[in-house]
Amino acid sequence: MSAQTLFVTGTDTGIGKTRIAVALLHGLRAAGFSAVGYKPVASGCERTPAGLRNDDALALQKASTPGWDYDAINPIALAAPIAPHIAATEEGVAINRQVLDAGHARLANASDWVVVEGAGGWHVPLNEHTDFAHWVSGHRWPTLLVVGMRLGCVNHALLSARAIAGSTMLAGWIANTLPPRQPRLDDNIACLETLIAAPLRARVACDAPVDLALNPAPWVTRINLRE
Repeated sequence: MSAQTLFVTGTDTGIGKTRIAVALLHGLRAAGFSAVGYKPVASGCERTPAGLRNDDALALQKASTPGWDYDAINPIALAAPIAPHIAATEEGVAINRQVLDAGHARLANASDWVVVEGAGGWHVPLNEHTDFAHWVSGHRWPTLLVVGMRLGCVNHALLSARAIAGSTMLAGWIANTLPPRQPRLDDNIACLETLIAAPLRARVACDAPVDLALNPAPWVTRINLRE
């Protein structure tokens, strides 16, 4: 078995990537697929008796088809709540593509779908030589952009969308409403619908269960991931 993969990135950190990735996993599983989340690199992990643990990775693990241990979901866990490449340097941890690829292959070989969640935005560095954009585009994984709807999001969304589309498939974008509600929210979403050359896949309210917007996310399975 070799899974299909969808990469979830965002316009910034803290804009709802995990919320959307979890909803996608629920939707894929509801549609009868085995699906697993992958958080290859996570900073801001808590020290526990079982080792470093990250809240986002734990949420992905809980939403995934059962049977995966934490280290499979999050192979590189970093304690400091800072940019991953800086945290890795401080903690003496090497982030390289071989480790990330091996972790993905382990999940993909036993699943129908792997939903990979990045850290921060599209061009967040992994080390001094590469970033998430290079890693994802090297695999040609289709990418879903989560836009945190708040003041300033139009510029962030357009820059991110164009960067993604320039190197891999932009599978669509999610308008994830953040509290407090953005003034002229509808106008901002309409603007992005006009200017982003990929479909708006869902509009998610900040005070509603995200699964109501995405579950079972049938559009995901219609993407031609082999292009």
